[in-house]
Amino acid sequence: MTAALPADFPALIATDDDGAIDLAPTTLTPADLPDFDVTIAVEYSGVNYKDALAITPRGGVVRNYPIVPGIDIAGVVVESADPAFAPGDRVVAHGGPIGTDVHGGYAAYARVPAGQVVKLDSLSTREAAAIGTAGFTSAMSVAALLDHGLTVDDGPVVVTGATGGVGSVAIDLLAGLGFDVVASTGKSDAAELLTDLGASSVIGRLPEDPDAKPRPLGKSKWAAAVDCVGGATLADVISGLNYGGAVAASGLTGGPQLNTTVLPFILRGVSLLGIDSVSIKPAVRQAVWARLNSDLRPSRLAKLIVDVDVSDVAASLASIAKGGNTGRTVVRVDGGFA
Repeated sequence: MTAALPADFPALIATDDDGAIDLAPTTLTPADLPDFDVTIAVEYSGVNYKDALAITPRGGVVRNYPIVPGIDIAGVVVESADPAFAPGDRVVAHGGPIGTDVHGGYAAYARVPAGQVVKLDSLSTREAAAIGTAGFTSAMSVAALLDHGLTVDDGPVVVTGATGGVGSVAIDLLAGLGFDVVASTGKSDAAELLTDLGASSVIGRLPEDPDAKPRPLGKSKWAAAVDCVGGATLADVISGLNYGGAVAASGLTGGPQLNTTVLPFILRGVSLLGIDSVSIKPAVRQAVWARLNSDLRPSRLAKLIVDVDVSDVAASLASIAKGGNTGRTVVRVDGGFA
């Protein structure tokens, strides 16, 4: 689709009604879109934990309502004031203000900063939406561990929150590179999916005994980790890293507090690598997506995808808020409004 913008178009908009957040269909016009460089006809979006927080009272990610949620956008450029993009380009956009400070992907059209947009090569727009912010964060995490010096000979890599969007894609990427991947999850029925994604073994949530007193140094078990949980889980993972090991941390569903000491860092030389996919420089965003088109392309992505129409996305948002989602939910926007 490369035609001019219509006079109006459908969207889902979140409004604040005395502290209660309502998500409902509406009609927007091009004048309702923010004043940015690239206008996209949205084909697909996604479901992320941050999207759920956007419609949660006091969720902490949206300061001003009303807003169109959807931090992931995949579609076709309609207009561009930036010469790097032209009408007809297939693109993905995420990060920055999208879906939290300005209207996002749960609308037929979106207008976003050029720095958040990446041209797609061999990936389809549906595949790009399936990867989305979560898969992009996975790729950043794996790349950070590789840059740190991790090799397949160093030992097992544990992935926490393994059934979530970040964790599941991270397992796929690490297994594709030949790593021995241990998947940690509280979902006992997910073992088959996780082994299909490439995990060599599946364990329960960490720490194994949530009531035990935290130990800053435990038995060395992991060469590295991708942590999507934070809180007590991250502290336990740090305590179990091998000498010189590293953990790429991107999540806080287990809480923002980190109860540990300096001992793992000064006695075992471990590293805590913070992963942020929101405010990175455009050049880094481009480079990571280039790798997602090449050596870090998920090979088992189809196993992770659940499709929903944008008109039905509220149920998926409620599920991910409660930790109920597995894999990646792709939201069909073009043709997905009831």
